[in-house]
Amino acid sequence: MSIKMKLGPTTVASEPASPTKSEGKEMEVAPELGSPTLHENIKLFERGLKTMLSIRKSKRSLKKDKEQEGTGTLRKKRLSFLSSKTSEENKTTVPTDLEEIVDAIETEPIEGKPLSVMEINELIQKQKLLEAFASIKYMEDETIAERDADKYKDNPQEFVRKTKDVDLLYNSIKSMIQSIVVGTLEHPTVEEATLASLVTLIAREEAAHPNAGSALGSDLLGSPRRWREEWREAINESARKRVLRVPMASKEEESSWLDLHLCFLQKHLSEDLLKIKLSVKKCYPEEYQVCDIYVEAFHKAIASHLQDLSQRVLEFNELYSLLDWVANTYHSELFLGHPDLKPEVKTENLSLLLTPADWERLKNDYITSVKGKIESYFGNILRLEVTEKWEKEVHPEVEDNLYHSSLSFDIQTIIGEHMKISGAISKSLKAKTLELCLAELHKFIPRFGEEFMEWNAARDSPVFVPYFAAYINSFHDLVSGLETVFRVNTEELQKILVSLTKNFRNMFLNKLRTKTQPLLKKILTKDWILAMEKPDSLAAAVSQFSKHLQHTRQPLGQELLRHVHKYVVREYIVQVIKPRRKMNRETRQQVKERMNQEAKILNNMLIDQGSDSDWLLPAIHHIANIIGEKKKDRIKDYVKELSQDYPDIRKEHILAILTLRGLGYTRRAAIFRQSFHCPPDCPDGRGENTLFDEVDVSAVISCF
Repeated sequence: MSIKMKLGPTTVASEPASPTKSEGKEMEVAPELGSPTLHENIKLFERGLKTMLSIRKSKRSLKKDKEQEGTGTLRKKRLSFLSSKTSEENKTTVPTDLEEIVDAIETEPIEGKPLSVMEINELIQKQKLLEAFASIKYMEDETIAERDADKYKDNPQEFVRKTKDVDLLYNSIKSMIQSIVVGTLEHPTVEEATLASLVTLIAREEAAHPNAGSALGSDLLGSPRRWREEWREAINESARKRVLRVPMASKEEESSWLDLHLCFLQKHLSEDLLKIKLSVKKCYPEEYQVCDIYVEAFHKAIASHLQDLSQRVLEFNELYSLLDWVANTYHSELFLGHPDLKPEVKTENLSLLLTPADWERLKNDYITSVKGKIESYFGNILRLEVTEKWEKEVHPEVEDNLYHSSLSFDIQTIIGEHMKISGAISKSLKAKTLELCLAELHKFIPRFGEEFMEWNAARDSPVFVPYFAAYINSFHDLVSGLETVFRVNTEELQKILVSLTKNFRNMFLNKLRTKTQPLLKKILTKDWILAMEKPDSLAAAVSQFSKHLQHTRQPLGQELLRHVHKYVVREYIVQVIKPRRKMNRETRQQVKERMNQEAKILNNMLIDQGSDSDWLLPAIHHIANIIGEKKKDRIKDYVKELSQDYPDIRKEHILAILTLRGLGYTRRAAIFRQSFHCPPDCPDGRGENTLFDEVDVSAVISCF
């Protein structure tokens, strides 16, 4: 996340910090804008500046008097007068505000003097620009007059030399103008008198060369110098240098290098803008629109700098920091929109900070980076499930009587966080992020299911069934959350989850089959008939699985219990109707009692756990009654009841049961004709409640 720093000013009247101190305080946040200390320092500075200017003016007046009078006696009297009137002169000559400084500079008579190029250049280097300009103009006018008088007709080289001198001197002033402007923000204090002189200089040049619309001549003499445009260019250059000078660590030195850099950029340039508003702006006439010019210059410099940054190979956090800074920080109260910069700093008419092409490219890079992040997050979720839960066989928690997994919460949290931060940048980015997250989720869920099934196949873990139930619950919560919280169409996800749930259910039933088959195969064996096995052994084995389904969210839990209930009854019947040796009457009675006892235990256990498949209860009882019935004439009544309760039963099923009873072919055929009236295509009144359709009798056909 990007670092927000409070907008703070530079202390205008303070001394420049030493390199050591500045390095030590780079991370410090400047005081708030508009602090009382700042304004007191500015006032103190202005008073000191005005006093200094007054003394300089007094010295210039003294120098003129000395030149005019030329006698030692008069100089002594003048000095005596000055010393006795010092306090009064200070009161009357110190300007009360900047306008008086400007007035003093503009009205001060400066006459051009015939100075040499070196003397004029010395004035320029001392920033005595008005005096230098007057002398250059004097030289220029003199050269023009001599040219017009054909003085250089016989010596054109001399004219070229003097023309070049004039041009070089003007260019020297131009360079000094640029230096003054660039130095305005670099110095801890603003040289108001210098800037006032600069404004006067530009005005005098424009007055001296009024033909501002004409193109420069071949010899440049008398041509407009356009120093106001140079002034504007100097501001652009100043802004560019200020932006490039903002501290920026390398990625190797600091992982959050871009966050820190944007933070410093915001802090330093905010201080510059405050300085422009409070100190620089008042040095210029209103027509210069100083704040607008500086804001535009900084805007261009920042835009160019950000474009350079955007060309780098940026990671996810860096891309987000850059996008967020452009979208949310730049125009906000944290930066250009800070209340202390209003109303001078206007942002309404600024161009886009990044071009539409650069903006789209950054957003696409961000989406690509998000894809990698989501893949990594989902991978971490799976890794933690394997290492912290499955391998350690940590039993899932129970919340509201349901097995709980953090899977749904973790996934929704990841999606929600990324949607939140991308939505803060733009709605389109938020939509793209959600679309990407769903696409990655559609790939992750099958991968998760495969890992879970592979883990289960590799070991017989006691936590398999609880986690099976926990994940079924979590998938339900995931679909519900995506629909209600994120308002997305989960149709495709539900198809994936239906397929995965089916695979989980088959895996669950296979595991149940593995645990129950050894017990089922004992049915009708000698030990089973003699009650060597406890009657609740099968029920206990089934219960080890089915009890966990009580903690599965409905209706999935009950649906799974139905599958378990039907599976047990069906497999029980399959074992019973397999070909057996003939049983005597006593054995048949024992089998009947044992079957009825086990059927009752199984059904009661499953019904107690939540199964609603009570329609399965009579199946084993009917078969047990057929096997144990002593009177052959009553067998047909039991067969009739069986066929009525289970319309999906077929001829081969009934014949197999009658064979187990020990009846001959003729008797079996007669009972079937008398008892079975439901044709094969008889509609099933129970709908999905079919039992015998899934009972394979191919193994017993040979005995019919």
